Amino acid sequence: MVSVADQSEISQEIERLKAERNAVILAHNYQLPEVQDVADFLGDSLGLSQKAAGTDADVIVFCGVHFMAQTAKLLSPDKTVLMPDPSAGCPLADMITPESLAEFREPYPEAPVVSYVNTTAEVKAGSDICCTSANSVRVVESLEAKRILFTPDANLGEWTQEQLPHKQLILYPGCCNVHVNIRPEMIQDLKHEHPEAVVMVHPECVKDVRDLADVVASTGGMGRFAAASEAQQFIVGTEEGMAYRLAQDNPDKVFYRIQTALCPNMKKTTLPKVVHCLREMTGEITIPPQIAEPARLTVERMVALG
Repeated sequence: MVSVADQSEISQEIERLKAERNAVILAHNYQLPEVQDVADFLGDSLGLSQKAAGTDADVIVFCGVHFMAQTAKLLSPDKTVLMPDPSAGCPLADMITPESLAEFREPYPEAPVVSYVNTTAEVKAGSDICCTSANSVRVVESLEAKRILFTPDANLGEWTQEQLPHKQLILYPGCCNVHVNIRPEMIQDLKHEHPEAVVMVHPECVKDVRDLADVVASTGGMGRFAAASEAQQFIVGTEEGMAYRLAQDNPDKVFYRIQTALCPNMKKTTLPKVVHCLREMTGEITIPPQIAEPARLTVERMVALG
């Protein structure tokens, strides 16, 4: 944790370097509070990439995990995309490879593949369309096929299937290790302590947790719901960094986090690493054209749905 004095000094240096590099800083909702505080844009991975693509910045610094920075590069191929810590990966994204995707597709050659944006560019390139946790229902519904392959998060796929009983989703057996470790008793204990609190959980959680929720939503959806709700207390069933973001946006409301729901990869980015990244222009994301072109198409097909 950076001290308040050091944070102020580092923040000033970041502002100077941003101006020098014509850079924009993106921070995912799960990042450390001090990293969120210096970001130009906060949000989920796709939304951040879209915002950055709409700027005239030459450099994008993505404070998140690797697949997110790749997505930013796909949508901003002419910008330089940097990661403060390139080792920040995603175990969920690592659960599927081009080889395992091909094996998964083999028994269903006619079925389109919907891949969660939480995948590598290589997996996106082998898919038909991407989705996010916010638009998975809309994406699946847009496809004419009844049978659809859904990768790699089985819990998000299961929740999507529940909303679309007329579709048949074949689910790849992947999961987010942070969200599957949120257990029903954790929600129940917080609800017992705070009976007036509204329960919001992410669709990557297991069904037993989703069934306890008042709202199942993406991080962006949680933000919109909390802002519009008359409720004053909320239990936040996702990575604990989201509670900080919600509290900053809604200072008159209280958000209870699940303290053990912590993604170590999301916490790898620190302010000193952001400074080093901007000063030395390190951690650049590159994607070979033969991968980038088909991967970009899957993202653009999703974005075209609105």
